[in-house]
Amino acid sequence: MEIIDTYKTISKTVSEILLKERKSKFYGYAFPIQNESDVKPLLDNLRALYPTANHVCYAWQLGVEHVSYRANDDGEPNNSAGMPIYGQIQSFGITNVLVAVVRFFGGTKLGVGGLISAYKNTAQLTLENARIVKKILKERATLSFEYSEMDTVMRFIKKNRLELVSQNLQMKCEITIAVRKKEVEKILKELKSLHKISVKTY
Repeated sequence: MEIIDTYKTISKTVSEILLKERKSKFYGYAFPIQNESDVKPLLDNLRALYPTANHVCYAWQLGVEHVSYRANDDGEPNNSAGMPIYGQIQSFGITNVLVAVVRFFGGTKLGVGGLISAYKNTAQLTLENARIVKKILKERATLSFEYSEMDTVMRFIKKNRLELVSQNLQMKCEITIAVRKKEVEKILKELKSLHKISVKTY
């Protein structure tokens, strides 16, 4: 089974992308997120920013191999807001992202079809204004070894172009590296063949 170790996400927050639909105003926002606990504070901030808004609807997705997501209509008719927003997250092929749409009701009812279209289009416009970046999934490993093995370890890190996360160089040394997920098995196998170095992954 092929390991997927790259994903697309947005590089930074996109704010206040406005769509007007029959006097209703829809403001689109997109945020990069790392875990579910990031979501509530961001939504709370939006509600504080727009205290008179009628709805703050949203969808988010997290993960690459194990994907989790949520879509919320915030009082709009069932599946007329959250799912159209989530559909755009899927359409752009991104993850680790929260897209929220703040609505001010303009006095004219849009109907379910009109709402689906307005939320979808606001989410689409918002993500079209985002900078989408490709990221690589990495796993960390800590190498423990005697100072006399330093040259061997450093040569290995350089040869395999591994990312150095942290180092603690005493008589007993510890170096933490980040390894691209696809290469973890190969790198660990090679490291274990260097007998004087112990490896811990997490």
